[in-house]
Amino acid sequence: MILTSVDPIKLMAVLPQFRQALSGSPLAERVLMLVTTEIPEGDLMRLSTDRLHHRQAIDLCCSFGFGILDRDPKAWFTWDGQNVACGMEPSVIIHEVAHYQCAAPYRRTLPDFGLGAGPETGVGTAAANAVRVVTGADADVEEGLSSLLGILWEAELGQPAILAFLEQNWLEGGVDVRNVAHFVKMVATLEQLGLIDQSGHPTRGLRDVDDAPFFDRYFS
Repeated sequence: MILTSVDPIKLMAVLPQFRQALSGSPLAERVLMLVTTEIPEGDLMRLSTDRLHHRQAIDLCCSFGFGILDRDPKAWFTWDGQNVACGMEPSVIIHEVAHYQCAAPYRRTLPDFGLGAGPETGVGTAAANAVRVVTGADADVEEGLSSLLGILWEAELGQPAILAFLEQNWLEGGVDVRNVAHFVKMVATLEQLGLIDQSGHPTRGLRDVDDAPFFDRYFS
């Protein structure tokens, strides 16, 4: 996950430009509209810690069959293969649901989804890294898909999804053709995988393609 950020003062100028750059991709336009439905006042660089948002995030995890650990992931794993450590911001908890949906089936039961230790994982870092099976550009692709899907779940729950959208750096490249193409590609892939519908809303689908076929099919 990219953690640098866009200057929030420039946000309102960047958003219309980015929206215009997506004019040739109706689905990507709809996704951006969902993400930017709610733009809160105040600090746009700080993720929500609202208790209701946290409860919604846990409920979403439970609806996917996750076990819930009431602990800081620094004292365990973020995802241990069965349970999510919920001592995190709501946005980060929801991001784990998106990872679950985007992961190859055999990796859903691996610590941190076989991507290596996430930034929140603490004492489980060595164990998570030991079962890492996806690296490099392939890991970056899956991280991007999970990032955007998690953001769309936040929007679906009525949470300020724009905060994670900024934190995870979707606007840093502005209207650069490569940044726009990357966004469109991520949106299209989520739709092709059945993880979002034709209106851009997240579904409860799970990726059913293993790693080599997946990366060959969508990103070769």
